[in-house]
Amino acid sequence: MERGLFKPKSRVFIGYLALPVLWYVFVVVMPLILALKYSLYDWSGGPRMRFVGLSNYAELIKDTDFWLSFKNNVIITLLCIVGQIGIAFVLAALMTTRVLKFKEFHRTVIFLPVVLSAVVIGFIWTLIYNQQIGILNWVLRAIGLESLIKPWLDDPKIVIYSVSVPLIWQYIGFYLVILMASLQSIPKEIFEAAEIDGADGFKRTIYIILPLLADTLKVSVMLCIAGNMKVFDHIYVMTGGGPGKSSMVMAQYAYNNSFIMFKLGYGSTISVGILVLSLAIILLSRKLMGGKTQ
Repeated sequence: MERGLFKPKSRVFIGYLALPVLWYVFVVVMPLILALKYSLYDWSGGPRMRFVGLSNYAELIKDTDFWLSFKNNVIITLLCIVGQIGIAFVLAALMTTRVLKFKEFHRTVIFLPVVLSAVVIGFIWTLIYNQQIGILNWVLRAIGLESLIKPWLDDPKIVIYSVSVPLIWQYIGFYLVILMASLQSIPKEIFEAAEIDGADGFKRTIYIILPLLADTLKVSVMLCIAGNMKVFDHIYVMTGGGPGKSSMVMAQYAYNNSFIMFKLGYGSTISVGILVLSLAIILLSRKLMGGKTQ
């Protein structure tokens, strides 16, 4: 009897798992299957669908706008890996020292942007970047650096870097929480021994914290790649992919084809392309970082 109380029957497990599994199938698996299906058709959303086989994929391979969008995604991803994870790692290492006071306060403030909507972040940074009334140009003008004033979101040469900054700023706190959780699992005796041996902050970070957080950093890199390969909201709000197509990303390009030009079949092909390229980059990064394949 006592065993039965602590060991639910299999149908109870099935009952608990049924709803989440059905929900996952409905919101993830079914859309993926439908996207694969629609990618084989020339379809504008009406009742008529013309089967074209792999023609959409052949067109995608030759589509220079798609590859430009892919290049922008790669640039944003690289900048975010360095910015989001790099800054979060430095802050996490700093929070293990006695130099920084009010650590809980700093952690809360840094995490705060993570809970804000991407649309809100986009609007805030659009105002910051505004050439006439933006606070960034105002500060540059106030400290006598008028030569650095630029149309941050209107210059094709720098716009991709400008739109990356809000992404970096918003998600530093996300990776900081991940790294801090991993740091808390490290025995304090290790840090105390390093302090007794005379290791300063830099040596402790390089020779103790970095090796012990290696696995967490690998996971963070893969999360960063997955998140930034599908970035959409910030770009849509700040530039809409402009000026021209200089800040166009793959998700924006799929959106434009599907819901502005009503090329839903080709838009589905782009979505499949995003999935394949994202998986390829994640697997490549896993290989380069020494991840083991099961």
